[in-house]
Amino acid sequence: MKKILKAFALLFLAFSINAQNNSYNPIPCSLSGGDLKPLREMVDNNLQDQLLKQLKSNKKWAKLIANKKMSVGLVDLRDMNNIKFARVNGNNMMYAASLPKIAVLLAAMDALEKGELEETNEVKVDMELMIAKSNNQATTRMIDRIGFEKIEAVLTDPKYDLYDEECGGGLWVGKRYAAAGKRNPDPIHGISHGASVSQVCRFYYMLVHGQLVCEQRSEQMLGIMHDPKLHHKFVNTLDRIAPEAQVYRKSGSWRNFHSDSALVWGPERQYILVALLEDAQGESIIRQLVLEVEKVLDSNKKILARK
Repeated sequence: MKKILKAFALLFLAFSINAQNNSYNPIPCSLSGGDLKPLREMVDNNLQDQLLKQLKSNKKWAKLIANKKMSVGLVDLRDMNNIKFARVNGNNMMYAASLPKIAVLLAAMDALEKGELEETNEVKVDMELMIAKSNNQATTRMIDRIGFEKIEAVLTDPKYDLYDEECGGGLWVGKRYAAAGKRNPDPIHGISHGASVSQVCRFYYMLVHGQLVCEQRSEQMLGIMHDPKLHHKFVNTLDRIAPEAQVYRKSGSWRNFHSDSALVWGPERQYILVALLEDAQGESIIRQLVLEVEKVLDSNKKILARK
């Protein structure tokens, strides 16, 4: 009996140590004192140099970057007191297909919080379908409920600043996800469904801190974006290399335009990754990108450890 009890004690100790080593903060992470520091002020030169070097080591990627057909944003969240941001073609706004549906989700949450939209079961189901399965019909119904003026007002609101003409634009939804209907293209480029990696990174950065609408609505959005039903692009690779990580995500594809965005939150990795591609091989490039970014993060961690 003593041997059995001792074995259980050792097993419990091992489990406790492992749980401590694998512990990480829950999200959303509440701010402790002061306003949220703008993400653009968190650009880390070392991370920036490593990311650019790693991406350009691939000749095809280097050409895509030079032609502004590949944009990548990365936010290292492993130390929430020392967040690091890097971006390549960060303010380059591109067609992003279904990725900007996150802007519809944000505008809907803002409308719900202000009592401009009733939180019916139909609305809840459509928001889930819009994000988890990227359903175009559900997205169009949400757009029709809130309208383009509301979406634009939220994206350009200084509180969010997710579309900024002085920074190349950013997130934009100016067309229903349907053949019929009027267009409200963005003022700079005339894109109907657009994004820049810097502004999408900002979206996730604010979401992590519970700053999109409010902490409760941010938590609700995280719940909708969690456990994506489409396991391609980033998720295809993360399923293999980080099955224990929680992934909050929205992607998009149309013809040669491919995009993906994710908040990866696990015991060994916490980061935001966003990619916009215009290339026939965009799907496979985005899958490979996760592996290259993980190399950058691992290298950055080793450099900091030596200091």
